[in-house]
Amino acid sequence: MRIALCNEVLAGRPFQAQCALAAELGYDGLELAPFTLSDDPLSLTAAEQRVIRRTVEEAGLAVTGLHWLLVAPKGLSLTDPDAGTRRRTIAAMQALCDLCGELGGRYLVHGSPLQRRLPDDEGDARRAARGWALEAFAAAARAAEQADVLYCLEPLAPRETNFINTVAEAAGIVEGIGSRHFRTMIDCSAAGLSEAQPVPELIGQWLPTGLIGHVQVNDPNRQGPGQGEMVFAPILAALRQGGYAGDIAVEPFDYRPDGPGVAAHAIGYLRGLLEALPA
Repeated sequence: MRIALCNEVLAGRPFQAQCALAAELGYDGLELAPFTLSDDPLSLTAAEQRVIRRTVEEAGLAVTGLHWLLVAPKGLSLTDPDAGTRRRTIAAMQALCDLCGELGGRYLVHGSPLQRRLPDDEGDARRAARGWALEAFAAAARAAEQADVLYCLEPLAPRETNFINTVAEAAGIVEGIGSRHFRTMIDCSAAGLSEAQPVPELIGQWLPTGLIGHVQVNDPNRQGPGQGEMVFAPILAALRQGGYAGDIAVEPFDYRPDGPGVAAHAIGYLRGLLEALPA
């Protein structure tokens, strides 16, 4: 399992400095938020993409994948009644699959809770919005297949979105689309808030299905792993026991004492737990 750092944790630093610090701390790679690369990441030229990849690789890291996909450019939504907005959003999802492949990434994490929200009231509008979202996910799956990457649908807590809150819900959508390049994933913070079972049991249930494409490690308090009540040793043990060969990414949102401090604590904590596990 490679351990990646979500780069927005260090977003106050120039990109080259982000790479240098992540490598110095002992990370294997960076999981990139496209909005940290450009106000319009879809406009990055081929030359600019090569510079980003080279900067990461020269630091001894890899781009493991992309997340926070629909923050930029502004105005994207899977479920907006405006057909033009939805077309732009699908085009963005497809372009990000290509960007991920060009940067050497393996996967994309589709969280973007605001851009997938359904109308609150049950009825035709809600059913229509859900149908539009499924059409967008199917288009993303096709683009991921062409780029040879995984597009991972992220279950998020109800406080963030009213659409796709559990792995079971996401898995149903994944199975309906039926592409080996379209999967779900486990975000430990969201799972700790949304799921009825502990995260190790969730891993034990879903990892054997082949539907889990990625894992993000963070505490339900939105801080880094090891900074809250969630115990990560059983989580890592479940991943190893299940033969998980993907990446795990550190994705805190509450940086205490600061971004570099969270990043340093998380990698030390995770490396220590992994070293203590049976081979």
